[in-house]
Amino acid sequence: MPASRPQQHLTWFRGTAEMAENSPARLWSMRATYFGLAFVVFFFHLLPLQIMPSRVAGPDILTVLTFAWALRRPSYVPMLSVAVVMLLADFLFHRPPGLWALLVLLAAEWLKVRGRHVRENTFVAEWITAATALFVVTVIYRVILAVLIVTPGMLSLWVMQYGMTVAVYPLVAAISYLALGVRRSTPGEYDHTGRPL
Repeated sequence: MPASRPQQHLTWFRGTAEMAENSPARLWSMRATYFGLAFVVFFFHLLPLQIMPSRVAGPDILTVLTFAWALRRPSYVPMLSVAVVMLLADFLFHRPPGLWALLVLLAAEWLKVRGRHVRENTFVAEWITAATALFVVTVIYRVILAVLIVTPGMLSLWVMQYGMTVAVYPLVAAISYLALGVRRSTPGEYDHTGRPL
């Protein structure tokens, strides 16, 4: 029927766009982009922009970026990539090597499993899921440091950093979508191997 042709063209266009988005080239380019963004964060974090210790704890951009991509496009942040990036962050940010990296890795893998349910819900549900994962990781991290008799730092700074990290999640998700096309997959969408996203 003539009336159905526009709809057929639209369906064909969407299918073609999804195939391009889920192609191997796109997959590997976005994995490389994740590393690139991580090194940008490292660069700005290590710049000697201040002499005195800051009384304000900024957001953990690297963790919130990892969580957002794990929820939206799990294939962009495979386990090895997250482990390498977070372990480098531990060394560069003078954290106990491996502890935060392990916790973030476990949280990211849990978010990937939860992602299928969250992607069928609202953005608020996605935001709450990421905030919950970050809260659990933060609490466990501080408890382990206390058990190991390692000074975990001022509680007020940790609370401030947690709040700011949760607050910037919508911004990170929006920039990831608008600038890089990292959107939530739709029900019935498949990757280039035929596996459901």
